[in-house]
Amino acid sequence: MNNKRAVILLSGGLDSATVLASARAQGYDCYTISFDYGQRHRSELEASRKISAALGAVEHKVIGIDLDGMGGSALTDSSLNVPESVSQGEIPITYVPARNTVFLSLALGWAEVLQAYDIFIGVNDVDYSGYPDCRMAFIQAFERVANLATREGVEGRPFRIQAPLQSLSKADIIRLGTQLGVDYALTVSCYQADDQGRACGVCESCQLRKQGFIHADINDTTRYF
Repeated sequence: MNNKRAVILLSGGLDSATVLASARAQGYDCYTISFDYGQRHRSELEASRKISAALGAVEHKVIGIDLDGMGGSALTDSSLNVPESVSQGEIPITYVPARNTVFLSLALGWAEVLQAYDIFIGVNDVDYSGYPDCRMAFIQAFERVANLATREGVEGRPFRIQAPLQSLSKADIIRLGTQLGVDYALTVSCYQADDQGRACGVCESCQLRKQGFIHADINDTTRYF
């Protein structure tokens, strides 16, 4: 196949929107995948649909998964409070057990069907909130698994798991996305956004986002409730 295809994990947030714009700028035909996994709000799913359309994805797919049935995270269990701050070195209660492992596995399945040998994910070592499945060591390990566990990999057509934001600060990511034409007003980063996608302004994700725009010296178009 002559065309260059990629599957992009698209959460509806700032980072994954930037990853989609970056992949498109590299000449990939982009297929975006989002997950309705029982998260506290659905506004990020609507955001992912809008971002996918705005940035010219070939196809956008939403996969349903029952991660809220397992619980254990403030993002899937409404009885747990979303923290406004996290102690240094602590894995926060907003960590969703095995989330990126599950997401990447499903993205890999679609990529194999599409014969799309690049899978993009917006994980980040700098502002990664302590989540173990956002580290580069995990991404590299999953890539090895992908090429051991698939027909394409075994037959010599290997997959690459690309994490282009891995070493960028939030400000760097915002500068990059702005250069690539991302409309950040479409994105939802808040852990407890309302049904209209408006942000709380106080959770850790909101704070990281706010500081990113300040340090990038770029106007913040985030809507707050």
